Amino acid sequence: MGSERLDEIMAAVADGDNAAFETLYRLSAKGIYAFAYSYLKNRQDAEDIMQSAFLQIKRKAYTYCRGTNAKAWMLQIVKNLALDELRKRKRFRERFADESEKGNAVTYNKDVSALDYMMKSLSDEEREVVILHALWGYKHKEIAEIKNQPVGTITWRYNTAVKKLEKYKEEDI
Repeated sequence: MGSERLDEIMAAVADGDNAAFETLYRLSAKGIYAFAYSYLKNRQDAEDIMQSAFLQIKRKAYTYCRGTNAKAWMLQIVKNLALDELRKRKRFRERFADESEKGNAVTYNKDVSALDYMMKSLSDEEREVVILHALWGYKHKEIAEIKNQPVGTITWRYNTAVKKLEKYKEEDI
């Protein structure tokens, strides 16, 4: 979806156009979900964050500055919600976990799909770059601008992630 088209849709959403909001949802739900999943690593939580993000996008569409990067604006909302959720989880675990549970590592669940397993093999930064590039269609330069990092760093992370994913694809998981 082009940035001009997305700007038009966001302006219509800000004006209360429900059809435009439906279009925005249809065009960006998969990418929003994948981005949330990259943080939360849980399907149900990612769906919850996605729904919360769209509600917030609809409520705050009037704050979006036309002509800027609408995808980045939406992803920032998703990122903030996901990080809030992770902080809540951490506080909950710290409050209710007994000392023996605090040191336990997360184990691999055999019900997790191969894609989930492969994505979990990536660092958070690598996963975010892969999702922004592969699912959202951002160029490495655009990702570098969004993340305020050098293009070389983004390219290196992407290439490293692709090599890891290829390695897991070749292995029969």
